[in-house]
Amino acid sequence: MRALNHTSTSEFILIGFSAFPHLQLVFFLLFLLMYLFTLLGNLLIMATIRSERSLHTPMYLFLCALSISEIFYTFAIIPRMLADLLSTHRSIALAACASQMFFSFAFGFTHSFLLTVMGYDRYVAICHPLRYNVLMSPRGCACLVGWSWAGGSVMGLVVTTAIFHLTFCGPNEVHHFFCHVPPLVKLACGDNVSTVALGVGLVCISALLGCCLLILLSYASIVATIVRIPSSEGRHKAFSTCVSHLTVVVVHYGFASVIYLKPKGTQSLEGDTLMGVTYTVLTPFLSPIIFSLRNKELKNAMKKSFLSKLSLQTS
Repeated sequence: MRALNHTSTSEFILIGFSAFPHLQLVFFLLFLLMYLFTLLGNLLIMATIRSERSLHTPMYLFLCALSISEIFYTFAIIPRMLADLLSTHRSIALAACASQMFFSFAFGFTHSFLLTVMGYDRYVAICHPLRYNVLMSPRGCACLVGWSWAGGSVMGLVVTTAIFHLTFCGPNEVHHFFCHVPPLVKLACGDNVSTVALGVGLVCISALLGCCLLILLSYASIVATIVRIPSSEGRHKAFSTCVSHLTVVVVHYGFASVIYLKPKGTQSLEGDTLMGVTYTVLTPFLSPIIFSLRNKELKNAMKKSFLSKLSLQTS
């Protein structure tokens, strides 16, 4: 962060939602409800996993870690976005902008790495069930979670350091609702801007594609194993343990591909803002819903836990 002293810009103005002046109150109420639901959904998943001993397995340990990373990711972006929707003064200090970028990328990539680990967990459970307890030991699971968090932190540090070593001069209006790479790169000046932008883009895309490829390989092996199961009941039971994870993967990488792999061209402020909402608000909102509704074991545990507490309160 030493380069912060070498820039002529001391703050930025976030103008992401200025294109919708008459809808800002509506957006505030909608995003606030979605954010609160996201927090409550992830906290409910974590509380259920903690209280139900039957869920003390590697799969639900990873799900709990995923909920934690999702809470931190949304906390890095959405509260500031909600405050700006009600404010006419949308400036953000340079250090605060750098911090927001670091935490959003760190927890965002942690999320991707944990989804990859969860795919590996399902691969071991279905393709190598006899070795599952050895390969997915408590220490091994803790290491996988730790490496996911460490990898996300490294990605956040690399991206933030590269961007904030650039020199920002001229206008300081960021055409987004949080400190994201593309709108900040447009405000940078110097001979190395295009090189840094290309390097950061390649690093991010390579990490996302690498995670996606590992998940695809895991599910290719899973499908090959499932089709060899003789009974239809056995095939259904094996695949049912993967449905919620696979659905979240499709949603997560589907929206991420729209953002990172979109063709270059003139993109309107309205388009950039609405696309940004998909992966900062909508995807975290959908994730706990998918895991709660598509994971039968977790759904039953939630019902059991909720009904038992409700009966205690009424008795």
